[in-house]
Amino acid sequence: MGKNKAEIFKVLGVESRLKIIELLKEKGPLGANEMSKTLGITPSAVSQHLKILKHAGLVRNKRQGYWIPYDIDPKALERCGEFLSTVCHCGCGSPGRLGEKELGRAEDQVARMKKYERELQAELEKVRARLEALEKGE
Repeated sequence: MGKNKAEIFKVLGVESRLKIIELLKEKGPLGANEMSKTLGITPSAVSQHLKILKHAGLVRNKRQGYWIPYDIDPKALERCGEFLSTVCHCGCGSPGRLGEKELGRAEDQVARMKKYERELQAELEKVRARLEALEKGE
């Protein structure tokens, strides 16, 4: 994160930018027009958000002929998460941990716990992949 930490979170304080980050995390590299169709906002709006996200170091792009795919910078997002976990005072005791207060009503608990389980599985896969890369010396 080349920018001031507060500035990074200011950049992420816009819902459209968060949607772009989520879309790129889910789908991988995409062009502005593809994102525009999926998100239901104009290509010029997507381009403006991408410009800000790129300037903040959260996304990157590499021209491939006429197509300019954008992708997230996973290391930058990881640093954001690490910083956030150092300032979190929710009482959960651990970053990403689901506490009782987050579970809400009894009827919501099963759905929320299943979602949380999927999130943990995805995180575990990332950790395993990173560990494997480190062991290979990458």
